[in-house]
Amino acid sequence: MEKLWSFPILVLLFWCNLSGQETPRYAAGQLLVKFLPETAPASEQAVAEDRFQNPALDALGQKYGWPDIRKIGPLAPRKKQPANDWQRTFLLQAGAEVDLDQMLADYEQTGLFEFVERNYGGSSAGSPVELTPDDPFYGRQWSHYNDGTFFLGTPVIDADIDLDEAWEVETGDPSIIVAVLDNGVNYNHPEFQGRIWNNAGEIPNNGIDDDSDGYTDDVLGWDFAYTDNDPDDAYGHGTNVAGIATASGNNGIGYAGVDWNCTLMPLKILDDNDFGFYTWWAEAIYFAVDHGARVLNMSVGGSGFSSTLEDAVDYAHLNGTTVVVSMMNTNSNTPYYPAAYQSTIAVGSTSPDDTRTVPFPWSASSGSNYGAHIDVVAPGNYMYGLHYLNNNNYDTYWAGTSQATPLVTGLCALLLAQDPSLGPEDLRTILHDTAEDQVGLPSEDTPGFDIYYGYGRINALEALSPTIQSTSDRQWEEMKLFPNPLPSGQKVVSVQLPDNDSGEYLLSLSTADGRLIRQSRQALFGTTEVEVGALAPGTYFLQIEQGARRFRAALAVH
Repeated sequence: MEKLWSFPILVLLFWCNLSGQETPRYAAGQLLVKFLPETAPASEQAVAEDRFQNPALDALGQKYGWPDIRKIGPLAPRKKQPANDWQRTFLLQAGAEVDLDQMLADYEQTGLFEFVERNYGGSSAGSPVELTPDDPFYGRQWSHYNDGTFFLGTPVIDADIDLDEAWEVETGDPSIIVAVLDNGVNYNHPEFQGRIWNNAGEIPNNGIDDDSDGYTDDVLGWDFAYTDNDPDDAYGHGTNVAGIATASGNNGIGYAGVDWNCTLMPLKILDDNDFGFYTWWAEAIYFAVDHGARVLNMSVGGSGFSSTLEDAVDYAHLNGTTVVVSMMNTNSNTPYYPAAYQSTIAVGSTSPDDTRTVPFPWSASSGSNYGAHIDVVAPGNYMYGLHYLNNNNYDTYWAGTSQATPLVTGLCALLLAQDPSLGPEDLRTILHDTAEDQVGLPSEDTPGFDIYYGYGRINALEALSPTIQSTSDRQWEEMKLFPNPLPSGQKVVSVQLPDNDSGEYLLSLSTADGRLIRQSRQALFGTTEVEVGALAPGTYFLQIEQGARRFRAALAVH
């Protein structure tokens, strides 16, 4: 039995502003719950019956008017996913009038859930400005090549990402799918001709879910905001972002995107008022990963932390999909999500003079956000691009960390065209290692990593240069694990790195045949205990990575 879902778009939102600090917006009457592994119900039955068949939860269901139940996550475990993880998260939709604080507390008190949280939301990270200059179109793209003559701001020669030289090395490959999760995309624009993703498993407009992925007639993407198969843009932000990353180059029209040949997958996760719930964002991530996207651009953010959204981001990372996100634009160190999650690549914005953008032209109080979670910066101010309604209008520019993010996304796509074996952490390392440091104000852009510029402004030529050592060529170093063999049932192993190295590392646990089963980030100091979970008898490999340092050891479980 199939259950059709059409949640109302006009959901009540609650938020307030106290002392200038943004309070996260969330949907009235909606909770996200993730069951513990040992308490997870049969997801299909729960969705079909709107009941979890648990006495405590049935009592709460009756109390709150039998909320609608909807599973959040892949329709089936098509990609790598921790066992049972894909079917443990659900959206509960009660009436808008319920006391959500009490409902949240009631569900938490059952002890059945890994987390219970509100369905938060967020918006894009850029705003438009429009004028009609006389310059040639490529001359407006100071981010690609800055000769100091750009007519807005105070341009500085070479305050760019050296794209004109980088294109001599790589211009992209159609096998690399880039998903843009945004307001939608003007996918009929000539700059995207022949470049839009096509779902080969779906027959257009027959009203049937031919590939059984849960989405009917999803031929070229999906609209998660309005639950249909038309991810068109009715706001403008998504088309600008997609054009910066992927507009065709050297074709005699418009502008040149970073990657001229990749395949573009448009996914609409913001409504026509530039707002989207995290459930839309999470479902779009699962969709993109399961349909082969290698890079996700998310020029969006919300200030509410969500484990549901983090699970989706981690799912992408686990499956080799890189998620590139914007830091947002409040000129503060307020963490926004998904930028503040460990698995994403977080991007800040610079202006034509290489300084951190403060302010953007649309608000005196705006500015590129900063914090310990930032990775790199890229040009994001005065970014001309494609129009969402008029294919002949090239006179609109946007400004924000939203516009910096697709430059990084496009560069990741070029790197994957050059070496498809690169994973998210490989790409992060290349971006860090090849970024230009100390290009901004000395008070902010200090040597090495800093909270304003991260590792620096990206440089496409350096990243793509054949003189840069491929991460796949780096040698593995040995480390010690004990006890080894590990007794079956013991969930913790001690790790000792050479010379008692310390710092934050990416930990990856794989089976002998290379199947990734667990991944996390953890601070290691000397000898440190690491959680590996309950492992069946056999041989496993634990890999630990930090920048150019890579450690690996076999772990036997008896």
